[in-house]
Amino acid sequence: MSSNTPCRVVLTGLGIVSPIGIGKDAFWTNLSGARSGVGFLRSVPASRLPSKLGAEILDFDPLEHIYNRKFIKVMSRDVQLGVAAASMSMKDARLDKGAVDPERMGVVFGAGHISSTPQELKEAAREEAGKASSNQFARWGDERMAKIPPLWLLRQLPNMPACHVAIEFDARGHNNTITSRESSTLLAMSEAMGTIQRGAADCMIVGASSSATDPFDVARFNLFESLTRRDDDPERACRPFDRDRDGSVVGEGAAVFVLESYDHAVKRGADIYAEVLAVGSACDGRSGNISHFGSGLVSAIRSVIRRTGIRPEEIGHINAHGKSTQRDDLVEAMAYHQAMGETASKIPLIALGSYFGQFDAGTGAVELAGSILALRKRELPITLNYETPDPGCRLNVVRDQTLALRNSLAMSVNRTSMGQSTACLLRAL
Repeated sequence: MSSNTPCRVVLTGLGIVSPIGIGKDAFWTNLSGARSGVGFLRSVPASRLPSKLGAEILDFDPLEHIYNRKFIKVMSRDVQLGVAAASMSMKDARLDKGAVDPERMGVVFGAGHISSTPQELKEAAREEAGKASSNQFARWGDERMAKIPPLWLLRQLPNMPACHVAIEFDARGHNNTITSRESSTLLAMSEAMGTIQRGAADCMIVGASSSATDPFDVARFNLFESLTRRDDDPERACRPFDRDRDGSVVGEGAAVFVLESYDHAVKRGADIYAEVLAVGSACDGRSGNISHFGSGLVSAIRSVIRRTGIRPEEIGHINAHGKSTQRDDLVEAMAYHQAMGETASKIPLIALGSYFGQFDAGTGAVELAGSILALRKRELPITLNYETPDPGCRLNVVRDQTLALRNSLAMSVNRTSMGQSTACLLRAL
């Protein structure tokens, strides 16, 4: 290898906490068995909400997965999910404490908005009940701040997942947080990949976590996101690229990956899932013409194809974002056709959001985990609820039964509603 050629970066560990399974084995069993994680919301009263559905993790116990248990009390649910998934990924990579020089191990994590819970602020708010509001702000500083837990803010900071993961595994190298909603995971992977290739780390812990099932987030998503209004059959509500789709559902989850240089992984005898060939990113910018929507995703896809020299027809499957809204799925499909021509209608495509909805940064991570496991198992799971193809999308959505993979190349994409887009090419080894 030339000294000017970047080192190869591979993925050697994977951990998942999701509505369809905790741990990679349970996750894959339910994914390959087409078992949905969507149901009626249990964590919040939903009878009066426009969308009453969600994909919740019902059997998660942080004590089973987090080593530094004294920190759990200052971890929001988002952080707990992320640290638990990181613990699984490090165990899966067979990296015990001290196996990597702490100075040569870093963390790049995706995170989103972390809401407070009503319980954290209720004591301070209760003091105001029935009182005149004219001097409430003066009273707040004098009387109410003492009612708020002193470490309350530590639960809400989006950089806390990366911090707690670094503490958990004594990772003293490069550390950063990406807050770009659904695109965060692949952007984090790009940054981690660059850190390894420039020689600043041997190993990076990469992933994302988020939960959108607490009362504030459920209300926020109902106000500002296109959520499904179906409530007759929850498991059939989320239907990416289907003609009759009407929105997504809220959810929660985390997935974390261990990245290493190829030489480092081989030297220690690691089991390699896949090589990360390239990650591309772009944004739509400003345009009032719907035909220009998705230009960021077009650029991201073209970037990874150009940099790797891989032809579109060589890609074994697309791991789509598939938000299940009329507009977003149409824009995504148009981007595939613009970037790859008619080949886009032939490549097998999966949209795993049909199993667990959308939940900000963590969405891209859990979707990517499903695609990586599909490469390992040599089998593509179906996209749930794809019953009536949308003639405007013209995609080869895997449906009805699982599909044997034709090759070891996969492209995974994510796109936010504001047009921030990412694409990643992976090759199973």
